[in-house]
Amino acid sequence: MTAHLLVVTPAKAGAHNHRACRGDTLLLQSLGYMDNEIGRMLDERQFFVYILASRKHGTLYIGVTNNLVRRAHEHREGLLPGFTRKYGVKHLVYYEAYQDVGDAISREKALKEWRRGWKIALIEQSNPEWTNLYPGLAA
Repeated sequence: MTAHLLVVTPAKAGAHNHRACRGDTLLLQSLGYMDNEIGRMLDERQFFVYILASRKHGTLYIGVTNNLVRRAHEHREGLLPGFTRKYGVKHLVYYEAYQDVGDAISREKALKEWRRGWKIALIEQSNPEWTNLYPGLAA
């Protein structure tokens, strides 16, 4: 199985200071992250927007994380209370990587506004069979 990854580079690549930016910190605090988590996230500087599905053309969930393997595992095992556990949404079918948390969060919000058909088309561009990508990441 081949994992598909779309790496999105910010428009101002190379111009960004990789120290913890005040704006990034405030954004993450407003989303409920703790200071120790924020520091680690900003140091790692890789964020993922991902789409989970209950099955092919099933229920979809869009999220953002700084650790895709951990987050996919948590969804897969039902460790997170809420929507994904309630509706059995546990198959990682699409993801994108970002270096800037603001870009990742903006993309997540944009995708959540998309029509369902557009989301399906996005998934099927790189994963037409809706293969669960988690096993390839966790290996």
